[in-house]
Amino acid sequence: MPLTVEIVTPDRRAYEGTADGVTLPTAMGTIGILPGHQPITAIIAAGEVLVTLDGKVVRLAIDQGFVRVVSDKVSVVTEAAIDETKIDLKAVETAEARAREAVEAARGQKDIDPVEIAKMEQILRFALVQRLVKGRSSQGMTE
Repeated sequence: MPLTVEIVTPDRRAYEGTADGVTLPTAMGTIGILPGHQPITAIIAAGEVLVTLDGKVVRLAIDQGFVRVVSDKVSVVTEAAIDETKIDLKAVETAEARAREAVEAARGQKDIDPVEIAKMEQILRFALVQRLVKGRSSQGMTE
């Protein structure tokens, strides 16, 4: 029996489907989930998710979040997620440059809201993950 996989962000369902296996980046390292996996809940680190079905791999860049595995259902809740085929490197580079400038400018000021700095750092982190995932896919790397 295959896994049921869903990856949800605050504004949309980034992925929904079945899988033979899923590889996820967690705070404790990369984990692989196969049908019959023990129930777990873990903190997701920003990185690459691999969803395998019938020998084909779907790659997604995700930001931090949580995963819950129960009864062959893998549920990921994350701040951001995108399929590697939809990653636009020019847009990522632009977002990364803007976020980097905003973070640097904000660090020098005393009255900047820490939430705003965290937001810019999240944009920067996710841009870096997208570049990493896109770079791996263009090199034909699989795990």
